[in-house]
Amino acid sequence: MRFKHVFTIIGPAMVGPSSSHTAGAVRIGRVARQLLGCRPEKARVLLYESFAETYWGHGTDLAIAGGLLDYDTDDPRIPHVLEEARSLGLEITFEPSSGAAPHPNSAKIELWAGDRYAEVLGASIGGGNIEIHSLNGFDVSCSAQYPMLVIKHSDRTGILASITKVVSEAGVNIGFMDVDRKGRQGEAMTVIEMDSAPPEGMLESIRLLPDVADATIIDLAQRSGRA
Repeated sequence: MRFKHVFTIIGPAMVGPSSSHTAGAVRIGRVARQLLGCRPEKARVLLYESFAETYWGHGTDLAIAGGLLDYDTDDPRIPHVLEEARSLGLEITFEPSSGAAPHPNSAKIELWAGDRYAEVLGASIGGGNIEIHSLNGFDVSCSAQYPMLVIKHSDRTGILASITKVVSEAGVNIGFMDVDRKGRQGEAMTVIEMDSAPPEGMLESIRLLPDVADATIIDLAQRSGRA
């Protein structure tokens, strides 16, 4: 079992009413926003099981929208975030789904901005904690509790060694790594959870590696305040 921190016990600072339905939902939204890399222009949110049944009353829609604007869990703007999103030209739709989900509090978020697209399937598992089950169609397993490096690359011999070499030379320790691929020699995704935020230049070094198509940092510990 991985070690736990104090917020596992007492929960996060947040705008209520529920750590599962609001704080966790904000964090799922922020993962999607940071994966996209910019403020989305359009968002489609599929809500499953408990999220689908209670999202309006528990403010899950507000929470996810706040995450899409990269708000933190305790941002006082969350109760009025839908008005803010409209003023910024962000079109958001929320759709209850009867499909299968990995957890009762699950949401699938699709985002568009120009030619950019991002897709995240995540679950709020209690206390503001989340599990990410899919990123851009790749099956992954990560918590977003720590800074994450998300890399899309070709499935080639030696590519993981090249990636971890860059991370090691940057002085960053790898806490967890997960890899999924579409098929042998096809597209693949590697998610690396790191013990600390990467230094300047590390991300660009990974992007320049042969067979790497894209690389992104997701770091929910960073206080953003952005819209």
